[in-house]
Amino acid sequence: MNEQTTGFAARPRDARVDAIIKVAVMAVGGQGGGVLTGWIEDAARRNGYAVQATSVAGVAQRTGATIYYIEMAPQSDGPDPVFSLMPAAGDVDILVAAEMMEAGRGIMRGFVTPDRTTLIASSHRALAVSEKTVPGDGIANAEDVRSAAETAAARCIIFDMERMAVQAGSVISASLFGALAGSGALPFARENFEESIRASGRGVEASLRAFAQAFDAAAGAAPAEKTTPAAAATPRPAGPDALLHEWEQLAAEVAAMPEPVRAYAAAGLRKVVDFQDLAYGRAYLDRLNAVLAEDDAARDHALGAAAAKYIANAMAYDDVIRVADLKTRGSRFARVRGEVGVAEDQVLRLTEFMHPRGEEICGLLPAGLGARIESSPRAMRLMDRLFNRGRRLRTDGLWAFMQLYVVGGLRGWRRRTLRHRVETEHLEGWLRTAMAYRAQDYDLAVEVLRCRRLIKGYSDTHARGLSKYDRVLEGIALVAAREDGADWARRLREAALQDPQGEALDGALATIRSFASAPPPRG
Repeated sequence: MNEQTTGFAARPRDARVDAIIKVAVMAVGGQGGGVLTGWIEDAARRNGYAVQATSVAGVAQRTGATIYYIEMAPQSDGPDPVFSLMPAAGDVDILVAAEMMEAGRGIMRGFVTPDRTTLIASSHRALAVSEKTVPGDGIANAEDVRSAAETAAARCIIFDMERMAVQAGSVISASLFGALAGSGALPFARENFEESIRASGRGVEASLRAFAQAFDAAAGAAPAEKTTPAAAATPRPAGPDALLHEWEQLAAEVAAMPEPVRAYAAAGLRKVVDFQDLAYGRAYLDRLNAVLAEDDAARDHALGAAAAKYIANAMAYDDVIRVADLKTRGSRFARVRGEVGVAEDQVLRLTEFMHPRGEEICGLLPAGLGARIESSPRAMRLMDRLFNRGRRLRTDGLWAFMQLYVVGGLRGWRRRTLRHRVETEHLEGWLRTAMAYRAQDYDLAVEVLRCRRLIKGYSDTHARGLSKYDRVLEGIALVAAREDGADWARRLREAALQDPQGEALDGALATIRSFASAPPPRG
């Protein structure tokens, strides 16, 4: 039997193909991905390169995430090169990511490979819609992406380019361009990159500042530079001497509390006093001290720490007065101007969207009157017809601002309102429930206190959270006699925080009901 082998001669590689540089830029809406791509194109042409750039728009889940793709090659006397329209897995030389999860998206798509890819990414986060809609903490772990990048890429340059751009008065596209230039991944001189920025003609000086800072950071950066956020400064109180003296007495009481409780209590005291007044701060400490009297130092004061945090949250609820107050504060306008990047000679137009339901209006009324209206379906239908619709208020104008400012100044009226009575009764009932469980199971009492995090916001958000809280407490009552009752309470709370619809909570409650009829004996 004769064996024949057919061979094919390998086609020699074309040096012109090897000379093509392939760059992918991944950015979300508003980050200047198109501007960055234009700068890269311009710098390539200034150096005698043929270049082509394309873009593929993304979807709303990433706020308009877009892949910009650039191919470039030195001009030659032969025919013009034919470039690809989209990046291919395993065939990208440089990936520029304007946000950490965009870097992760590039890695998942196969655009980052250890044999060739230089990965340039900003370490800051622009949260996806899926992260924002989770009732609890839905933020994905950026450190997982960083670890994957260090494994997947031939070289990593990662630092907070967004913060650097803001400090320079520019936008992140300038910092990304500077990091690309500083990386040395493109064979162009620094001056060519800077000329491309100057040629754009807009925001040149600020863009050059951001470019220079990022260039220096990238040129001398470690493979994966880590940034540590600056600690927030503690605000110093100001006011009349008599009120300051009263505040100092309350603060001194907090300073004498057990160390695990102290930081939570200090933040809680500031929160409730800012919400109402010093007398309200006194009421906060009285409630907290009642819990501390039943606490256990051997358990590292977990009960007191939870109480310090969540009693403050419960007392500083979001009512119409609070929302209006926050929206008309000078610090809020300054923050918005800083985030948007409004220059001194520019005018900020700010529109607030307000959608009060009939319940919010009743909550603002005297407790007795509001309760009578809420008990009447006919009256509530009328209230909804009058108030339950969206309103847009231009708070950069006097009339709309004054409307909110007057409502925000009603904190002296708050204690007489129906909403305050309802919130206070709910707060006291929650504390009674937790302390009743304390007698039989310390850990279960801690978990019940932590369930207060389910209630937040106002209007429909508050109603959904309150419904979940009630269902979780019902489930806890079914497992309270079990040795693992505290663990089940934790699972119920975490399930309630997984999705807005409460599907995970439904599943957890169904599991509990399947065995709750015959709980095992304790001990």
